[in-house]
Amino acid sequence: MEQYEPERLSPVQLAAMRRSLRNGRAALTRRSLLRASAGGALAVGGLGALSGCGIPAAGRTQGGTSAQDHSATEKTLNFSNWTEYIDLDDSGKHHPTLETFRKRTGISVKYTEDINDNNEFFAKIKPQLAAGQPTGRDLIVLTDWLAARVIRLGWVQKLDPSNLPHAYTNLSPQFRNPDWDPGRAYSYAWQGIPTVIAFNKKALDGIEVKSVSDLLDNPKLKGRVSFLSEMRDTMGMTLLDMGKDPAKFTDDDYDAAIARLQKAVDKGQIRRFTGNDYTSDLTKGDIAACVAWAGDVVQLKNDSPDVDFVIPDSGYMTSTDNLLVPNKARHKTNAERLIDFYYEPEQAAELAAYINYATPVEGVKPYLAKIDEDAANNPLIVPDKDMQARSHAFRSLSQKEETAYEEKFAKLTGA
Repeated sequence: MEQYEPERLSPVQLAAMRRSLRNGRAALTRRSLLRASAGGALAVGGLGALSGCGIPAAGRTQGGTSAQDHSATEKTLNFSNWTEYIDLDDSGKHHPTLETFRKRTGISVKYTEDINDNNEFFAKIKPQLAAGQPTGRDLIVLTDWLAARVIRLGWVQKLDPSNLPHAYTNLSPQFRNPDWDPGRAYSYAWQGIPTVIAFNKKALDGIEVKSVSDLLDNPKLKGRVSFLSEMRDTMGMTLLDMGKDPAKFTDDDYDAAIARLQKAVDKGQIRRFTGNDYTSDLTKGDIAACVAWAGDVVQLKNDSPDVDFVIPDSGYMTSTDNLLVPNKARHKTNAERLIDFYYEPEQAAELAAYINYATPVEGVKPYLAKIDEDAANNPLIVPDKDMQARSHAFRSLSQKEETAYEEKFAKLTGA
């Protein structure tokens, strides 16, 4: 039985978390580049809970700890998600796909947008999970690295495949076997978050950008290039450019990638490391090319004809936000039915049309084309086979590795 690992974060990890809250992936736009999901900063209590000593676990059983499932008699479920991460009607009051689910199954969904940041939300639910108590939630959405942690701790339940026929059949191969949940026994992807190279055609003025090497080495781009302040995205893209697999790299590989980026910093090639605040600089042309999040690029392309993107031949990084059923959930079967519902291509298309992230569901394209043909033909939203084959994920890190890697990255970025 795996022992509970205390969630004591090092100073450098806390600093990385604060950067993420201000303008990193925690502040990713879900529908508008003007909205930051973190709402400014993490509550002091949340930081305190994460930096203090860990709470002893109630003990682990394989597949988490179930409670009596009341799904058969209670036609409801509690679903916690990130803000602006689901379809919304014109009134701004109703979620059409959830309404469809209710009409079809009779199950009402209490939908709560109470996830602004992974660490903040984890601090909120950790005391109950560690004590073996219900969180009051039947379904939650966590980014892959935190999903890996709660699975490792035994704090989420193993899913019942018999309730997930569409999910099992329609899950894209790109998202089927993460190293932290092979075969998706405990989780299913909600959406993918690709990291690509974006550029402003007018600012480039004929300069060709096809790779991370172009960003780092072309003297004509000196001072007009930016990389992301999220370690996994910048380091993953750099490792790929160096011919290394982000799912299998060594300490020496990581150090070599740091050294390569440091050289570009020292010679003034890299303008700065940014969160999603690169968007305004890219649109204006102050940044000619950058490592960027696809969700931002989709929105920027809609607003500016000068902005476009490229997928390097070496590949690109993709992380995922994931659906999980926490321990002691009261309505596990209802939650599994909702997961399966969103893996029906027609429902996944409705979701993709609204939020514009990479769908993890196969067979979406013809349904999405009826709603938004441009979105259906956008490989950042519906990855084709070539895009899927070039996608890579950053491997799971131990606590020791994460501390060491974040420390080196913080020194590089000057954070």
